[in-house]
Amino acid sequence: MDKKKNHTSSKKEQSSHDHQNHGPMNHNHEESKDPTSPHTSHEEHENHGGHRGHEHHHHGSFKEIFLKSLPFGIIIMLLSPMMGVTFPFQFSFLYSDILVSILATLLIVYGGKPFYMGAMDEFKQRVPGMMALVTLGIGVSYFYSIYAVVARYITGEHIMDFFFEFASLLLIMLLGHWIEMKAVGEAGDAQKALAELMPKDANLVLEDDSIESRPVSQLQVGDLIRVQAGENIPADGVIQRGQSRVNESLLTGESKPIEKNTGDKVIGGSTNNEGVLYVEVQETGDKSFISQVQTLIRQAQDQPSRAENLANKVASWLFYVAIAAAVTAFIIWLFLTDVQTAILFTVTTLVIACPHALGLAIPLVVARSTSLGASRGLLVKDREALELATKADVMILDKTGTLTTGEFKVLNAETLSNRYSVDEVLALMAGIEGGSSHPIAQSIVSYAENKEVKPTTFSSINVISGAGVEGETNGRLYELISQKAFGKTIEFDIPKGATVSYLVEEGEVIGAVALGDELKPTSKELMNVLKSRGIKPIMATGDNEKAAQGVAEELGIEYKANQSPQDKYELVESLKKEGKTVIMVGDGVNDAPSLALADVGVAIGAGTQVALDSADVILTQSDPGDIESFIELAHKTTSKMRQNLIWGAGYNFIAIPIAAGILAPIGIILAPALGAVLMSVSTVIVAINAMTLRLKD
Repeated sequence: MDKKKNHTSSKKEQSSHDHQNHGPMNHNHEESKDPTSPHTSHEEHENHGGHRGHEHHHHGSFKEIFLKSLPFGIIIMLLSPMMGVTFPFQFSFLYSDILVSILATLLIVYGGKPFYMGAMDEFKQRVPGMMALVTLGIGVSYFYSIYAVVARYITGEHIMDFFFEFASLLLIMLLGHWIEMKAVGEAGDAQKALAELMPKDANLVLEDDSIESRPVSQLQVGDLIRVQAGENIPADGVIQRGQSRVNESLLTGESKPIEKNTGDKVIGGSTNNEGVLYVEVQETGDKSFISQVQTLIRQAQDQPSRAENLANKVASWLFYVAIAAAVTAFIIWLFLTDVQTAILFTVTTLVIACPHALGLAIPLVVARSTSLGASRGLLVKDREALELATKADVMILDKTGTLTTGEFKVLNAETLSNRYSVDEVLALMAGIEGGSSHPIAQSIVSYAENKEVKPTTFSSINVISGAGVEGETNGRLYELISQKAFGKTIEFDIPKGATVSYLVEEGEVIGAVALGDELKPTSKELMNVLKSRGIKPIMATGDNEKAAQGVAEELGIEYKANQSPQDKYELVESLKKEGKTVIMVGDGVNDAPSLALADVGVAIGAGTQVALDSADVILTQSDPGDIESFIELAHKTTSKMRQNLIWGAGYNFIAIPIAAGILAPIGIILAPALGAVLMSVSTVIVAINAMTLRLKD
């Protein structure tokens, strides 16, 4: 599937930072929102074999199967020679070959099931690959070995068996798949995480104003529900009574609680921070915001992946080469010698074709890569994401919480009067805001504390409706009001996209403060790295034009503002239709569909569970600089995978024709024992090469 994940659209609403609703302050700071527009249609895509990296999970737990198969395999290898050669650690006794036959039968029935079931899947899709090749190897080695044992007791003829090769191949392949599945990890259930945002019951307001608890599933459009402080809102709707600040960060990715008043829309799943809200239900069921997000997630997960598993391709080639070589060897040796010799060459060819090293080539690199990544705070859930990242053309990044801290902070505070120092202006601002719990007020107070500036004590503080706050101290009147309410801009160092408020004393502006979302320290460096690698960065944010433009200009990148989940989803979709390989980086529910649909989804670890479930890669430290480490890891891991595939498959491509006897006319025949040694050497080289994977400090 083409990147596996989900989403809907929402329009964050325009809201004013109005201090009427949160204590002594009113700045009328603008915040952005985006109107919800339902996602109605997407093309149906054929599913080519399930979710990436998890094609065979439904055939059982490789860990459990490996551990239960291990004792049988060890006993078989202790009692059976390797391609006719008995090693010092091996032994035999009367009828030990019968015991081995019984154990091998149990082993192929239980331990071999994931492979022949997987092979059936591959043949149904007409793309034989690793599972088909492994099934061929274990099948031929098992049945021929059973034939060899039967022949010994019926005809007395000693025929070499391949029980050792059968058991070792089966155990190595089970171990390889266990390592791979453990390293890749299980993808989380994003849709379940979304559903958990919704409360199960709602407080329905009846006609007599009494309250009745009712399951959310039974709510209807037009119902009036009551939402207490701290509760999640049960459904999309419009506030009929009450005022509060609502935390929509889980849904929109925006960190600041948004002030909500009568007539404002609220989204089901968001949290009512304070106060009591009476909400008229507008959308339920499939039309709700969360339901639309789930729909987009399903659509993204159902789309096929255009990236191919290189190991499977190599295995597919090996499968056809082995079959062709074996059939050719049988025909030629049957013509030149006898049936027994022809069968021996044929079986030897097929057994040597078994991908011992190839089976570990990718899992060992994945395990090493996963360990390295984890030490840097990079959790790679889908190994295919590493290869895709090396081909990336575009990286789409969310703003809030991804490139910026997601916290409303004072970016700059200055004095605009010769009569006051910066600290004195800051003391007045912190004093006049000291009684408010509003995020902007608190950011000013915190800024003063960090600067070790003691707030001025005010004798009275009052809200200026729609403008800000005023207070009196030492007989003088001060106002801290928004730039919009003040009506003009006074020049000072204003960071791009910042919200500005002015401190006014008796009608004279004496100070100014700029507040906004701060860039993370590593964001600029990341942009330079992406450009140097030929990856075009695009910032897609739900924030308003002004805020988005400021951050984009500071980073020197392209941007798109007022982006709903639907908009982000369609942006990724349009780029992919142009043939671009897209990496999406985000942290909120609004990013989840895009994370799912993009070729590579990278979730910021401090983001929502839905975003983490929808992504292929998780940055646990929420640092944009870790994206650079991920890109480096992707390039080096992919390089090691390719090297291991060459080592793992190269042996097979060379050994198969020799095992088939192609060089026999000039006296060169690959003895089974030598073939086994080469097989082991190839496996060791693959393992050592995987361990040499390193990242720069």
